[in-house]
Formats: sequence, structure tokens, C-alpha cells
Amino acid sequence: MKAFITHQGLVAPMDRANVDTDLMIPKQFLKSIKRSGFGPNLFDELRYLDEGIPNADNSQRPLNPDFPLNMPRYQGASILLARENFGCGSSREHAAWAMDDFGFRAVIAPSFADIFRSNALKNGILPVTLSSEQVDELFEALYAEAGYSLTVDLQACTVSLPNDEAWSFEVDPFRRNCLLKGLDDIGITLERADAIKAFEVQHRNRFPWVFEDIAL
Repeated sequence: MKAFITHQGLVAPMDRANVDTDLMIPKQFLKSIKRSGFGPNLFDELRYLDEGIPNADNSQRPLNPDFPLNMPRYQGASILLARENFGCGSSREHAAWAMDDFGFRAVIAPSFADIFRSNALKNGILPVTLSSEQVDELFEALYAEAGYSLTVDLQACTVSLPNDEAWSFEVDPFRRNCLLKGLDDIGITLERADAIKAFEVQHRNRFPWVFEDIAL
């Protein structure tokens, strides 16, 4: 998992509340568990004018010109600005995989669904909770200025605006530490690899009969 320390990036808008995980990555794309390749189908129903089909050539599909991620001014965006209850709906981790594969490193919203927040943090994406008033201010600035960017600092837990104003946010200390180090759940386990190996040796020596071949 990619570590997150400080990230400066272009901001794109998702100006609607209650964006659910089915909208983020529709159900027909959930057959794969490779964690990669989902980016072209992120927000599929909003990005394209036709129906999304797994393994289709997305480069040949008609784009919705009114959807922000298709607009030239938001190309290359790595921070998504959203409204309340972002990531609600099913618990599919594919939603976080699609966000990561598209290139988003952070999502800013007034609130997040709990399971999506957990999935995002475990996949290198930082969910930043700001007040509704602050998010309103960011949307206003974003629409007024092309190329609007923000700096998100996980060490300081701040979002820095172009005018050098900095807003604080909170994040679970354990998950913050994991994200700073780039550790997913497997990485956390591997940090104790030496202790695990030592236990296995001790366990084998103490109960050798457990590891003997069974005679047929």
C-alpha cells in the first residue's frame, strides 16, 4: 500500500450527498478480486452514456460531457470533494480499489459511511472529514477557479488552502500511523514476522506429533 504523508493535488467535485458504493463501482464489475483495473469504471453510470459491460473497451464508449471527471479542467485530479454520507450502501471494497486505481489519494466530505472509511484507509486513500460549512466554501472556490488544488498533510492533520489557510481534521490514530507507514492489514501482520516464526518453531518443538505425517 502506498504511504500517505503529504499530498498536493488537483481537486474534482462530486457535488451530491449519499453517493453509494454501487454508484462508485456498479455490481457487474465485482467479479474480479485483483484490486486493479477498476479505475476506468469508477462512477461508470455517471461517466458514460451507455451501459457498462465488464471487459469492454472503455476508450470507445461515449462519455457524458456534463460529468466533472470528463471535463478538461479536472483531468488528473487526485482529491475528490464530496457531500454528506459519501460511500454509503454495500460494503464492497471494490469501491476503494476503483478510487485508488483512478488516482484519487484523498476524499474530502462532511461525513463518510463507516465501512467505506475503513476500506479507504486500508487501501491508501485518506478520507478527510470537514464541516459542512468548510466543504461549502471549498466547492465555491473550486467552481470559481480552474486548477484549484489543496494540500493534505496527514502528519499535521491539516488541509491547506491556496491562501495559506489551514484547516484541521481528525483521523483514527492507529489508521493514521498505518497510512503514514504504508501498511495495510497484511503489512501490519508482517511487521511481526520474526515473532510469528519464533512461535511456529516453539510450537513445533512443543507439539511435534501435530506435524507428523498421518499414516494411511
